[in-house]
Amino acid sequence: MRIVIGLALVGLAYLIFWPVDVDPVAWEPPEAPGFTGAFAENNALDSLELVSLPDGEEGPEDIAIMPDGTIYTTSISGTLYRIDGDSPVKIDDLGGRPLGLQAGPDGALYIADSYRGLMRWTGPGTLVSLVSEIGGSPVVYANQLDVAPDGTVYFSNSSDRFDPETMGGTKATSVLTIWEQSDTGYVARYSPDGTTKKVAEGFVYTNGVALSPQTDFLLIAETGRARVHKLWLTGPSAGQREVLMENLPGYPDNLTAQGDGTYWMAFASPRVPSEALMPYPFLRKVIWRLGPLVRPAPIHRGMIVQFDGDGSILQTLQDPGGRLGITTAGQVVGDLFYVMTLDSPWYGRMPVADLP
Repeated sequence: MRIVIGLALVGLAYLIFWPVDVDPVAWEPPEAPGFTGAFAENNALDSLELVSLPDGEEGPEDIAIMPDGTIYTTSISGTLYRIDGDSPVKIDDLGGRPLGLQAGPDGALYIADSYRGLMRWTGPGTLVSLVSEIGGSPVVYANQLDVAPDGTVYFSNSSDRFDPETMGGTKATSVLTIWEQSDTGYVARYSPDGTTKKVAEGFVYTNGVALSPQTDFLLIAETGRARVHKLWLTGPSAGQREVLMENLPGYPDNLTAQGDGTYWMAFASPRVPSEALMPYPFLRKVIWRLGPLVRPAPIHRGMIVQFDGDGSILQTLQDPGGRLGITTAGQVVGDLFYVMTLDSPWYGRMPVADLP
């Protein structure tokens, strides 16, 4: 009996006192709206063709459309692929973990690398670092970016707390950051003169960013709070931000400007039931000590939403069965619609004519 009591006390002490990386912050989330109204369930993504990356690669997170029509994506291992043909073609080994991709007005490919910061690429063997620190502090977790016509780059840093290179990768680090609810995410601006400045701070896992056609505002996805912000860049409200969409039914990932005043937003996961524990920091720390089997995790249920600059939902495309995995981006390119994924071995594509 003494042994049993002793083991119970050791176990209790472990659950209460064992040091863990997470230091949760209390948050009272609004009740998730579910898939109703403008987000009503459908099977619009069932007709997607799944295109596998070669050599067992995974994680085509984003795509970039170059001025000549070339389309690129990357993988978890940092391989760059051209994907505008029948099957992906390896172009270069970039290393790191590239996430956001965007063509610049100079014809270069700009990359938000979660391990290394903001990068620039113009051909095999030309990868260079543009921003790896700001004000002497490292860019810990670069995520997505958009490039203005004058070459200014806006990019998100998801967290200043957790480095995905040392914390098990981007998915594990995103779960950790959102479970903690620390608001160290920010958006920074890299100017063509080489200077970099933070332009918006205080986000719980900053993710997608997208510029308006007139570059008068920037949209910012805050994954950890299931909402999208609008940051005004010009005019009388310059420097101010407002919540454009809130209490979304899922956690927003990349934002992609279609170029016509509309935007595509991917949901990495529906809202998870464990949000009910967000008001209880101590309990969340205890659960984290129990290990991966009981920690929260994304739910595979693909969803891509098109909306306008006022936040009005134009269409919702869903994959309720979750065959895509974790959806991260969507975009129309010519006569095809692409859907990208976080850690699946494929991306999806379908004729635009088949969209609802």
